[in-house]
Amino acid sequence: MTRMALRFALAVSATLMLAACATIGPPQPPSLELPKPPTDLRASRKGNRVNLTWTIPTMTTDRETVRSPGPTLICRGPGELSACDTPAGKITTAISPPKAGAAAPKPQASYTDALSSQLESDDPSAFITYAVQVLNRDGRAAGLSNRVHVPLARTLPPPRDFRVRVAKEGVVLNWLGGIIAVPPADVQYAYRVYRRGEGSSERVMAGEAPAGVETSFTMIDANIEWQRTYYYHAEAVTVIHRNSSQLEIEGDDTQEIKVFADDVFPPTVPAALQAVYSGPGQKPFIDLVWAPVTDADLVGYNVYRREEGVTNPVKLNAELIKAPAYRDENVAPQKVYFYSVSGVDVRGNESARSEEASEAVP
Repeated sequence: MTRMALRFALAVSATLMLAACATIGPPQPPSLELPKPPTDLRASRKGNRVNLTWTIPTMTTDRETVRSPGPTLICRGPGELSACDTPAGKITTAISPPKAGAAAPKPQASYTDALSSQLESDDPSAFITYAVQVLNRDGRAAGLSNRVHVPLARTLPPPRDFRVRVAKEGVVLNWLGGIIAVPPADVQYAYRVYRRGEGSSERVMAGEAPAGVETSFTMIDANIEWQRTYYYHAEAVTVIHRNSSQLEIEGDDTQEIKVFADDVFPPTVPAALQAVYSGPGQKPFIDLVWAPVTDADLVGYNVYRREEGVTNPVKLNAELIKAPAYRDENVAPQKVYFYSVSGVDVRGNESARSEEASEAVP
């Protein structure tokens, strides 16, 4: 190797050594693998059950991916809850690997805790605090999640003997409730009935009745569509008034009852039927008028006539009569006619015939 080539090789080696030395930093401590505490813990209560939901942490406090998560402690206690001394429960969560090419949804976890009768309170301001603590595989944690407060006010048991039937007015709902002692000034109790249509999970409140000294309740749900299937259930609700706001705690549900709103109910029977003869100087006829039927699903009327001495009446109209009036031009002298009218709804249900009105043709 020539002297010039040797000098060039030494210069390149020195440059590489300096570059390598520039990238070396102080040694990094090993990751503690402490999952970040959840910040979106949520709580809802129904009856004595408290349902908790939160997002499972996927990153550690030092911004690394959680590889081997440990169990999650369910923490519960009075006040602001600074530590998870006596967990109310413990669950194990798993993180599914994300699918290629798709934005993976944040993994969720849930836990349902049961409040004992000793924890429930007659004090409307009493509450209990929940948090979760996510551990690593060594049983260590970075701290508690955000805290959520759950009221401890007692809820009423669900209504008894809940029944549903279909009537002309709509769906009739009946149930039995308990006599309520005088509640605290800031607390009210009520019974609510909900319905949902078949094939839907959306529930709609069909009605509400205050709970108190009454034990028997009846309610009519007229806001239905006929020929549809519905599901009904009832519950008791505790309403706590706090300054300008209110807090509602739902009690347990009754069993859901299925009902088919089959409209087999005829319209109201027409009334006040009158028959008036007209004839001199013109072709004779008898005019009929009656009070209109106000049923929302009424589509028309039928008119029936019989002659004196004949038992069975005959329908005069071929098509339904839309207005509460009719002219009978097929009359003969020296005859007495007896008329009656019925109403017909959109599903073809026909009412009973009205009281008869008679008229004679001279």
